[in-house]
Amino acid sequence: MALNKESNGYVIMFSVILVLVTSVALVIAFGFTKDTIANNQKLEKMQNILQAARIDVERDQAEPEYKKSIIDAFALTEKGEVKMKGEIDNVFNIDLATELKKKEGDEKLFPVFVCNKNDSTFYILGMRGKGLWDAIWGYVALQSDMNTIYNAVFDHKGETAGLGAEIKETWYTAQFPGKKIANEKGEFVSVSVIKKGTAPASDYNVDGVSGGTLTSNGLHDMLKQFFSAFFEYSKTQKNAAPVKPQPVPAANDSIPADSLAVSAPATDSLHTNTTTTNH
Repeated sequence: MALNKESNGYVIMFSVILVLVTSVALVIAFGFTKDTIANNQKLEKMQNILQAARIDVERDQAEPEYKKSIIDAFALTEKGEVKMKGEIDNVFNIDLATELKKKEGDEKLFPVFVCNKNDSTFYILGMRGKGLWDAIWGYVALQSDMNTIYNAVFDHKGETAGLGAEIKETWYTAQFPGKKIANEKGEFVSVSVIKKGTAPASDYNVDGVSGGTLTSNGLHDMLKQFFSAFFEYSKTQKNAAPVKPQPVPAANDSIPADSLAVSAPATDSLHTNTTTTNH
């Protein structure tokens, strides 16, 4: 008996078979490509960490350069306690999206990578926060004095183009080299992100993004949270011989942040000093 290709039964059967075949094909394709995708994400992350130290490499050179330049790594709790000392691979695999979702009181781990470049030491802090629409993140390198910013790179998942999205541009990150997270008395101050013109320029503030209030607020909060943990750690190193910071090169030596792998937004706190408006 010939099939009636115009019957409802035939149409339904054909649709089900088509969906099943397509699903199987997609699963097989993903199985072949997932390792490649994971490796590309790993190399991109290595590039981003190196960019914070102004080491710019192509994708195929990221891993050897990372292994050469990153000489140590550890995780910090919010109180500045050291965890996973020397476990470079495990620190690299810390997922900040997961860490920041932990309940209050649960131990959160923040990654720190120790970079050697031209016989100078830099501490590269991985960071993550919340912008207007979704996650923002980045890496900030501090000099060997554990106080002076050497370079910063930021990125975002879905901030408004021309407004909050500007945090990833080099003209914006060029403000950060030379800024300090502690004042001359050794007190923690972080780096405030403020509305342009609301306070004199200083070693402890940068301008927010014009028209990007909530993104700027999220950046402010992110910096404060992660700098605070590192500052607490730095206080435990006071017995070490004092180290003078190296001169900070011109800001145009900074390297732009490309994309960093993300999965979900983190903290939702806002800083109220910035008063411009996101659209």
